[in-house]
Amino acid sequence: MKQPSAWQALRLHGALFTAVLTFGFPLTGLAAQEQDMTQIHITMSGSPGAEFSAEWRITHNGETVEHPETRGTVPAEFTFEGDTLEGTVKLLSDDERLEVDIVKGSNRSRSSTQGKGGTLTVVVR
Repeated sequence: MKQPSAWQALRLHGALFTAVLTFGFPLTGLAAQEQDMTQIHITMSGSPGAEFSAEWRITHNGETVEHPETRGTVPAEFTFEGDTLEGTVKLLSDDERLEVDIVKGSNRSRSSTQGKGGTLTVVVR
């Protein structure tokens, strides 16, 4: 039986390599999209230096974990991995403004409050 030449072997392996790359990218893209659907990004803005407290409850695969932030200052950012976010944010500073922007996949929630004691309750699924 005749052995394939080095060129034929290279062409065969090159075609196989190209097929793996071509069919591998959509799977990689899908994994990134799935991660985007579970990544929750929170941006706290408003009056620079404004103080707040926050209680975040993240549910992921049926398990809920609490992440308390007893005394944060603006600006601040948080990133969590989960299916659902529930949160309560309270402004602790007088005469300040607090804006909360939450992004999960293509969903966005924006809320704001002003004045000491202003409280926001948010849920993002």
